[in-house]
Amino acid sequence: MQSTATTPQEYIESLPEERKEVMENLRKVILKNLPKGFEECMNYGMLGYVVPHSKYPDGYHCDTTKPLPFMNLASQKNSINFYHMGIYSDPKLLEWFKNEYPKHATNKLDMGKSCIRFKNIKKIPVNLLGELVSKMTADQWIERYEATIKK
Repeated sequence: MQSTATTPQEYIESLPEERKEVMENLRKVILKNLPKGFEECMNYGMLGYVVPHSKYPDGYHCDTTKPLPFMNLASQKNSINFYHMGIYSDPKLLEWFKNEYPKHATNKLDMGKSCIRFKNIKKIPVNLLGELVSKMTADQWIERYEATIKK
């Protein structure tokens, strides 16, 4: 479900009532913990957190007109999804997250390569996600991206 919203606030306002507060809380935690060098925007119909062209002029290798993506947050049909390229590209960060998750949540971790799915919106470990957000700087992400993903 990609949104046609053009701003993060418009995206939040377009959500069903039962999702608005949860998504706004997640957004606030992300912005509070977001390292310098990243910017919030709409990215692929989701809330996006990217390295802007002003910091990384090359942009995203799949579409250089777009900034370098790092995280996305989306309200999907059956879940709220949090996408984090750091856990996709850094095995140590992924291991840290998998070890910390049970300390913050009672439900089983539902995860793809970079996607963490939360089907029960009342059981999202918001503080853990905030900590995850703070674990990789924009410069660290650029370095990792160039070494492991950009070919």
